[in-house]
Amino acid sequence: MKKNLTFLGIETSCDETAASIVRENTEGLGDILSNVVSSQVDEHKEFGGVVPELAARAHIEKIDLIINEAIKKSKLNLNDIDGIAATAGPGLIVCLTVGLGTAKAMASSLNKPLIAVNHLEGHALSPKIINKISYPYLLLLISGGHTQFLEVKGVGKYKRLGTTIDDALGEAFDKTAKMLGIEFPGGPKIESYAKMGDENYFKLPKPIINKGGCNLSFAGLKTAVLKISKNINSEKDKFNLAASFQKTVEDILCEKTKVAMKMFRENNNILNSTFVIAGGVASNERIRNKLKNLSLNQNFNPIFPPINLCSDNAAMIAWVGIEKMKLNLINKLDFPAKARWPLDEKAPFLKGAGVKL
Repeated sequence: MKKNLTFLGIETSCDETAASIVRENTEGLGDILSNVVSSQVDEHKEFGGVVPELAARAHIEKIDLIINEAIKKSKLNLNDIDGIAATAGPGLIVCLTVGLGTAKAMASSLNKPLIAVNHLEGHALSPKIINKISYPYLLLLISGGHTQFLEVKGVGKYKRLGTTIDDALGEAFDKTAKMLGIEFPGGPKIESYAKMGDENYFKLPKPIINKGGCNLSFAGLKTAVLKISKNINSEKDKFNLAASFQKTVEDILCEKTKVAMKMFRENNNILNSTFVIAGGVASNERIRNKLKNLSLNQNFNPIFPPINLCSDNAAMIAWVGIEKMKLNLINKLDFPAKARWPLDEKAPFLKGAGVKL
C-alpha cells in the first residue's frame, strides 16, 4: 500500500455541494489541500427548509464546477489522486445519488478505487485529520439530523450508547429559530440571540433528563418553546427565550454526557480517555465551552474538529476514504445510496411515538 495517500472527497448528502482533496502527511495526519463548499441557502430560504428536489437540482448544476475548483486549488491533477471517496448515506437519496454517481463515473474512467462513505463516519473521524487520537474514544455526534453518543472502536467499528428518541438537536435549534422569526437557516443564530437575553427568564422542560441512560429527547422542549413563542410580543422576550433554550440544551447535554462517560468507563478500562464532539452543532461556542469544562472535570480529554469541519464538508469524507483505503476497504461501483445508514447496525431503532426507555 502506498504511503501518504491523496484522496478526492465528494459530499452531497443534503444542501451543501462540496469537494475536497486531502493528503496524509508523514505524521499520519491530514493536509487539506483544498476544501470547497457551496451552500444552497438562497435556494431554500423562501421555503424555510431544505426542499429535496431543489437541492438535487442545485447539486447537478454545481458538482462539476466544485470538483474542478477543488482540483485547481489543490494544485494537483487527477493523476495525483489515489482514490475517490463520496458520501453514500445517510441523507436525501436524490442528493446522495448526484455525488455518489459522479464519484462512480470518475473512479471508473480514471481506474481509481471508490470508497463509499457513511456521512456520520465522516463526522466521527474528522478530528483525526489534525489530532492524534487513539481508539477507543467517546463520541458525541450533534447535527441537524443526528444526536447520539457512540464508542468509536476503529474505522467501521461503532457501539451506540445513546441516541435521541425524537428530534435531533440541530433540528430543535432550527425549529426554535423559526418560531422566533429568525430567517432560515436560523439554528446557528440562536447563540447570538441568547447573548442578549436572560437565560433564567423562562423555565423550560428537560425531557427524560433522569431516565433512559444517555438517550435524549428534544420534542417536548421544542413544544414548550412553541407555546411560549405564541405569546411573545417584544424583541427582549425573544432574546430571553433564545437564552433559556440555549441554557436548557447545555444542561441536558451535560447531564447526559456524564452518563455516557460513566458507561464508556465501565466498558473500557482507560485512564486517559478522549471525548470527541462533532457535527454542525459542535460549532456552538457555548456548548463547546460547557462540554470542554465538563470533560476536564471528568478526566476526559475534549477534542473538537475545527469550526469549518463541524458542518457538512468533503474534507472529512476524503479522510475516511484514506482511512478505509489503508485497510483495503474498497467498494464496488454498484454500491447503493442509503437514506438510512446507522453507524451501529446492531443498535435498535429508537425514534418515533411510543418508544419506551
